[in-house]
Amino acid sequence: MSISVRSSLVLSVVLLPGFLLTPADLPAQSTATDVARQVDQLIAEEIGGESAAQISSDEVFLRRAFLDLVGEPPTSNDLLAFSLDTRADKRAKLVKQLLADDGYGTNWGRYWRDVIMFRRTEDRAILSQPALEEFLVTEFNANTPWNSIARQLITATGNVRENGQTGLIMAQGGRPEDTVAEISRIFMGIQIQCAQCHDHPTDRWTREQFHQLVAFFPRVAVRPTMMGNARSFAVIEKPELKGTLMQPVFFATGQQLQTGVLDKDRRETLSSWITSPENSWCAKALVNRLWSELVGEGFYEPVDDIGPDRDCSAPRTLDLLCNELTAHDYDIKWLMETILLTRTYQLESRNRRSLDELPFQANCPQRLRSDQLFNSLLAVFDIEDVVSDRPAAYGPAMRQGRGAPRLLFNSMFGFDPSTRRDEIGGSIPQALAMMNSPFINQQINAQHGQMLAPLLAEVNDDRQLVEELYIRVLSRQELRVCLDFRRGINSRSEAFEDILWALLNHAEFIHRK
Repeated sequence: MSISVRSSLVLSVVLLPGFLLTPADLPAQSTATDVARQVDQLIAEEIGGESAAQISSDEVFLRRAFLDLVGEPPTSNDLLAFSLDTRADKRAKLVKQLLADDGYGTNWGRYWRDVIMFRRTEDRAILSQPALEEFLVTEFNANTPWNSIARQLITATGNVRENGQTGLIMAQGGRPEDTVAEISRIFMGIQIQCAQCHDHPTDRWTREQFHQLVAFFPRVAVRPTMMGNARSFAVIEKPELKGTLMQPVFFATGQQLQTGVLDKDRRETLSSWITSPENSWCAKALVNRLWSELVGEGFYEPVDDIGPDRDCSAPRTLDLLCNELTAHDYDIKWLMETILLTRTYQLESRNRRSLDELPFQANCPQRLRSDQLFNSLLAVFDIEDVVSDRPAAYGPAMRQGRGAPRLLFNSMFGFDPSTRRDEIGGSIPQALAMMNSPFINQQINAQHGQMLAPLLAEVNDDRQLVEELYIRVLSRQELRVCLDFRRGINSRSEAFEDILWALLNHAEFIHRK
């Protein structure tokens, strides 16, 4: 992978405290470099000074950026090339290169697949997951604006196996109450579902407002259908059905429709209102979520419970990023680039802060999502993702041709990305899988493994081999402990099997610093 990319020019934006600008008020197309600088300045002002933490080393930044953007670790060649690059802007060039890689769309498409699917109320929605993932991967690699992706998911109809846009509605079984609750949570970060049966206990939203939101989806449903010989479902609209009369009103802005508007027009209108710059919560939800995922701590926590009655740790900084995002037409890659170029993102890694400490003093370690962890194993072992030739044996999702090892791995290591990362811990089954799974044990076998056996034959120097394993597994070098261990074991192959096993089970491997 090349790390040579184009550089950017610089513009500046001045933001008054607490004042939310419209896109027309902002300079045209401010660069990521400049906005990143403005972000760091505003954070320092809002939290009372610049963090004393150091900037992360090149090794840490390289692995962090690779895992965050393309969902896999750098290779030894990537590490060598980056360490030899003496240009002052090499980090900015790397970020641009990774954003242009197809792995970017795959990584973030899978992230949003999990955001949608982990809160599903309809288990049969697993049938729609492959199409949903394919849709999201394609849209992210094409850098489709976030407001367009959101509108497609909100207004979708059709067969759930074919139209990935239907995945969000299918995940909730087409039930209007569940669907609008997820739309509000995912695209605005507001959990209005708590107002379904009574006024919200901790927010200003009322029960009437919840049902006025449901009125945008009065006759949307999911019905069984067939796709060839395979059973499937379709998201449909049934305008001839009658329901409870309720005027559609969008709670976030007070905009409303008349009761006679067609169902299709209701959803299209709602999707436009949600993603309009006039509704600041759409941009805030996306910026806050991505900032939390990349920096390790959001402006609001958790990322899907924000709103006017929640406390924001740096509101002016958040407003700046939101204003710039809308000025850049919801350009997700631009937002990613901006965040990665901030000093805040590039700070060294430290444990999550306590409640009495200031925010954003360092980057927080993040537990790898299941796909990132599986990709890391594939990279260490230098093998391709495996697709089963007998997909029916692994249930409905496997009938879509997905690889069995990844699916089985995801079922054990997967977690809801909307959950606070400090609430996500490992489990005994996960630890046992890393220590004893046939998949891993076969790969570390020094006689028949895919990677270690040829390395032992090719690399005679133990020091060089230890360095190679450290770079493959942790993207860094460390020698003394492993060399001391090697000298205590007579069998070279057995010693390096143990070293590789220990590195894979190191806490650092399942986290990104």
